[in-house]
Amino acid sequence: MRRLFIDADACPVKEDAHEIAGRHGVEVVLVSNGGIRPSRFPGARVVTVAAGADEADHWIVEQAAAGDIVLTADIPLAARALERGAEVLNADGRSLTTATIGTALSMRAFQQHLRETGESKGYNRSFSPADRSRFRQALDRLLRRES
Repeated sequence: MRRLFIDADACPVKEDAHEIAGRHGVEVVLVSNGGIRPSRFPGARVVTVAAGADEADHWIVEQAAAGDIVLTADIPLAARALERGAEVLNADGRSLTTATIGTALSMRAFQQHLRETGESKGYNRSFSPADRSRFRQALDRLLRRES
């Protein structure tokens, strides 16, 4: 059975993802270090991993398999999930693929360098209603394509 793993600690589209996945009969697994409320959707599986850097990421990568979907904004997690054969989607609806992950990793390293040197304050843009809409459309398309 296909699963949707959500890197849930800071994900702004958890409920949207669960609603859409439920329509397609896809199991949803919310993974976090703690601090998220139980889902209001029946059947949501909430996994709380030990506190510590990247513990949720490690758990997701150990569980993810070809055909699964990983929802994350974490670029290194996305790269590891792609290596396992999973598909990766960002909360703003962007898909990360084996063809695009190298560029995403390079941009992440470049942005980190700019923050470390003081050239950038490191502010992320706000999550917008348009981002939510793009995400909902992208996840629905991805699940329709696979069913």
